[in-house]
Amino acid sequence: MAVKLSSLTQSRRILNWVSPIAPLSSLSCAITVLPTQEPPDQTQSKNPSEFEAKIRFLKNKLHPDTLVSILKNTHDLNSSVNLFKWASLQKQFYHTADTYRMMILKLGNAGNIEEMEGFCNEMVREKFSGFDKSLSELIDSFVRSRRLSEALRVLYVMNSSNSKPSICIFNALMCALVQDKRDFKDVLFVYKEMVKSRILPNIDTLNHLLESLLESGRVDAAMDQYRRIEKKGCTPNIRTFQILISGLAVRNRVEESILVLHDMFRCGCEPDSGFYTCVIPLFCNMENLEIGLMLFEMMRASKTAPDCVTYGAVIRCLCGYLRLDDAVKLYEEMIDSGLSPDNQVFVDMINGFCKLNRLDEARHILDERNIEDICVRNTLLESYCENGNFIMAKGMFDKMFERELIDSTSWNILIRFLCEKGVVGKASEYLCRMVVSSFPADSATYSSIILGNCKSGNVVHALDLFARVRSKSWVLDSVSYAEFVESLCERGNIQEAADLFLYMSDKGCALRSTSFGVLIEKICLSGEVKRAIKLLSLAYCTGSASYNSILRGLFESGRKNCILVVLSRMIVLGCNFTVETYCVLIQGMSALNRKGDCLAFFDLMLSEELVPDSQTLACLLSCLAKDSELHLLLPSMYKLISKSEFLDPSTYNVLIDFLWREGYKNEAKYLLDLMLEKGWVPHGSTHVLLMGSIARNEMNYRHKQPNSRRLKTANLEIQSTVTILVLLGTVWLTR
Repeated sequence: MAVKLSSLTQSRRILNWVSPIAPLSSLSCAITVLPTQEPPDQTQSKNPSEFEAKIRFLKNKLHPDTLVSILKNTHDLNSSVNLFKWASLQKQFYHTADTYRMMILKLGNAGNIEEMEGFCNEMVREKFSGFDKSLSELIDSFVRSRRLSEALRVLYVMNSSNSKPSICIFNALMCALVQDKRDFKDVLFVYKEMVKSRILPNIDTLNHLLESLLESGRVDAAMDQYRRIEKKGCTPNIRTFQILISGLAVRNRVEESILVLHDMFRCGCEPDSGFYTCVIPLFCNMENLEIGLMLFEMMRASKTAPDCVTYGAVIRCLCGYLRLDDAVKLYEEMIDSGLSPDNQVFVDMINGFCKLNRLDEARHILDERNIEDICVRNTLLESYCENGNFIMAKGMFDKMFERELIDSTSWNILIRFLCEKGVVGKASEYLCRMVVSSFPADSATYSSIILGNCKSGNVVHALDLFARVRSKSWVLDSVSYAEFVESLCERGNIQEAADLFLYMSDKGCALRSTSFGVLIEKICLSGEVKRAIKLLSLAYCTGSASYNSILRGLFESGRKNCILVVLSRMIVLGCNFTVETYCVLIQGMSALNRKGDCLAFFDLMLSEELVPDSQTLACLLSCLAKDSELHLLLPSMYKLISKSEFLDPSTYNVLIDFLWREGYKNEAKYLLDLMLEKGWVPHGSTHVLLMGSIARNEMNYRHKQPNSRRLKTANLEIQSTVTILVLLGTVWLTR
C-alpha cells in the first residue's frame, strides 16, 4: 500500500536535502525536510535546463511508474536524488517500493553504500507493498553487476526486517562471492544469514562453502564440511567432487584427492564434461599418469568428447613418461577430431623423441604436419647439436633459413655448439652471417663466443668480448661464466677473475661452487686470504673446497687464531667437512698446541670413516708427544689401526716409541706385533728401546730372589723376545 511520508506535512519551508559539498544523505536521515510546491535547489544538476524539463514533465504526469521511468533515464545521481525529493514533497503523490528500488539501485551502482542502506531501511520502515520482492530484485541486480558489497548490505537489511529471501538469492550471492574470490568472511556472512533465516542449505550452498574454504586455505575445515554433508540432509553431486578433488590436488594433497575420487566411484556419481576437463589436466600436470589415463578412458567411454586442453594435457603427460608411441596415437586422434594442439604439445613431443634419440621421427612430424613454429623447430635443432650431429643440424638450419623460419635463438644454437667444441673460427663465420641477416648478437651470443675462446685458450680475446658485455649491462650464462673464471685462474689472471665475479654477483648471478672454489684457492695461494674472505660473503653457493682453501691460507699465513672463526661460519652454514677440512683443522690446532681440539677433530674424522694423511697424523703425534700425552690417542688408536692401509712404518715407530716411554708397554708391544706381521722392520731406536727393556728385566731377575710368578713372567718375556728376534731375522733374510 502506498504511504505518504507523514514527516513531510509539517511546514511550508524546505531545507536542502544534500549539501553541495557533503556526501549524499539518505532519506531516513533527512526525514525532517519541510514541504514546498517549488522544486528544490538545482545547483547540483549538471544540466539545469534538462532537470527543469523533467520537473515540468512530472508536474503534469506525476505517477510512481512515470517517476521510475524518469529516474531510470537520469544518469546524473544528484539530479536523480533531487527528482526523488521533489516528488516526495508533492501533494497527492505517494512513493512505492518501485520508486525506492530504483533510487536504491542508482545509489548502489554509484557506490554510495551508506546512503543506499538508509533508503533500504526507510523502505522497510514504511512497509511499502512488495518491499521484500524489491529487496530481492535489488540483490539480484547487484549480483549480476558484481556490486557485491552493495548486495551484502541489502541482504542484511532484508534479513533484519524478518523477510525471508529465497535460497536462490543466497546461492547466487555466495556463488558470485566465490567466483570473485572475495574474502571468506563474506561467504560465511551469507551462510550465517541463511541459518538465521532458518533456510536449510542445499548441495549448491554447501558446494559454494566448500570452494570458499579451500580458496582461503582452510582445507581441513573443508574436509570436515564434506564429511558432514549427509548429516545436513544433502547428497554430494559431481560438482562437490570436482571442487574437492581439484582443490586438494592443487594444494599438494594428492593422496586425499584420490581418496575423494574413490568416494565418488563408490557412491555411483557420474562425472560430467566439466569434471573431466577440470580434473584430468590437473592430474596430468602433476605427472600422475595413472589417474589421468583412467579418467581419460572413462571420459571417452561415456561418449564425452575431450577438448583441446584435455587432449594436450594427456599427450604431454605421456611424453613426460617417454611413452611416445601412445602420445603419437592420441595426437593423431586429436587431429582427426578437428582439434589443433597448442605449441607446447609439439614441443613436448619433439623433446620426448629427442630424449629417446628418435630424431628422425621428430623431423617427420615437423615435415608431415608442415609445422612452421620456430620454437618447435629450434627444439629439434638443439637436439641434433646435443647429439653431436652437426651435419643434420646444419642441413635443418639451412632449410629453416630458406623458409625464413628462423630467429636469433636458431643462430645461437649453432654458434653455441661450435663454441663448445672449440671451433671458434666457424662460429665466428655464423656470427657474421647472423649480423648481416639483421639478427643482432645478444648476451647468449657473446656468452657462447666467450666460452669458445676460453676453450681454445684465447683468454685475452675473451676479456675484450666481456668488456662489450659489461658496456651493455648483460650477463653471461652459468656455463660460460664458470668456464671463464676457471680459464682466467688457470692462466694467472686472478684480478680479472675476481672482477668478473664481482660484476656477475652484482647482477645477481651465482657461480657454481666448484668454479668458485678454484677462484678462492688461487686468491689464497697468492696470499690474499683477507680478500678471499670478502668474496666468500658475496657467494650464493659455496662448497667445502672454498672454506678449505681459506683455512689453509690462514694456517700458512700464520693467522691460526682466525681458523676457529671460519670454522664457526662453516658450522652455521651446514658445510660438509672433508678430509682436507679435518687435516687443516688438526694441523692448525696442533700449531696452537690445542691438544683437546686436535683430539676432538681427530675423533670426529674417524667417526665419519675418514683418515688423515701422514703429514696431519705426524703433526698430531708431535703435538701430543711434546707433553708425553700420546696415550690420549688410545681410545681412538684401534679405529686408526683398523684403517691400517693408511698407516706407514714411520707412524708405527712413533706410536711404539712414545707409548713405551709413557709407560703403555702392552699397547706398544701390540703395535710392534702388528708391524712385524706386515713384514715391516722397526727403526733402530725402537729396536734398542725394546731390547734395553728386556735387558733390564733380566738384570733384575738375577739380583732378586726368584719365585714362581716372577719366573713365569720372565719366561714369557724371553719367549716374546725370541719370537721378535726370529721374525726380525726372517725379515732381514728375505730382504
